[in-house]
Amino acid sequence: MVSFREMKQKGYIPQKLYLKLMMGGGLSLTKVLLTSPGDLKKLRVIPASAERYVRPPRSYEVPLFQPEMKCGVTNEQYLRPTLHCNPCEPEVVALAHELGAFQKSDYEFAQAAFEFTKEHLDLEICPMNSVGETIRRGTGTCFHLITVFIALCRCAGIKARYKMFAMNMIKAWYDAMVEADPLVKKWYDSMGYFMIEGEGEAFIDGRWMVAHVGPTAERQAAAGIPITKFGEDSLGVWFYAIPGTIMYMESIPYGLGGATNFLRRLAPGSMERVNISIQHQNEMGQRIIQDAGGREAYDAQARKKRGPASPKLELAHKHGIEFEG
Repeated sequence: MVSFREMKQKGYIPQKLYLKLMMGGGLSLTKVLLTSPGDLKKLRVIPASAERYVRPPRSYEVPLFQPEMKCGVTNEQYLRPTLHCNPCEPEVVALAHELGAFQKSDYEFAQAAFEFTKEHLDLEICPMNSVGETIRRGTGTCFHLITVFIALCRCAGIKARYKMFAMNMIKAWYDAMVEADPLVKKWYDSMGYFMIEGEGEAFIDGRWMVAHVGPTAERQAAAGIPITKFGEDSLGVWFYAIPGTIMYMESIPYGLGGATNFLRRLAPGSMERVNISIQHQNEMGQRIIQDAGGREAYDAQARKKRGPASPKLELAHKHGIEFEG
């Protein structure tokens, strides 16, 4: 049983900004549902004759846990277990040791954890669950995947935390994640931004290093962007944070994923359509990488095409975003 004091210390209780964003998203979703009853009825389920989502096979074997395997968790902030993120679960410990925990330097291990999570776990919209279950399944939302990275780092004795923000996304992401379903599109468009996105961060050699593990190389190729590496931020590449919304947290707070879970119960077909679109994006990216001559060749081309400067995005006049003076 977790005490109220522990909930507060670990960040289970949402920050005011987080609550404001969640309430805004919830109200927006409610408005969409109330004003689009016909769409809801039509889109609630996918017809039996239509394409259905098939979860991709896991691309790795879950290593066998041995009782003598060490877990580096302590009661120190960013090293202790938090909501959905128990670094001492058998699947986490076994995987951390397979990736070189307590053998590699902190940087080398965090990089290995980043590369494994980013390239071996696939994106799927599904309810929040324990980190061990995510590893067994091999798929999850961005927050499932971030939690795997954070748990692996904490298991290896490396401090790790969540970075969350409300954001806009590049068009390729919008096409795959939003336009794939009319109901989701109406929800996104009514707000003017995606409610909550996130990245992981690991504390290496005295500084926090970002790790955005959500997109595989294939999904990035489908979007025409570089294959990002450990330490490279998603912001300015495929996401743009709404000013003033970046938050740092030790734990996923209560309520994260609530709107998605609600929509999944109310209109499971909408979530399935998004998951189907994600797999199409992976397939397209696979072909692009093959045509380019492999991942390294594609990445070099994408970086050369993009150039050294990050594109600037003017958000001040975008519908649905409010700026306080």
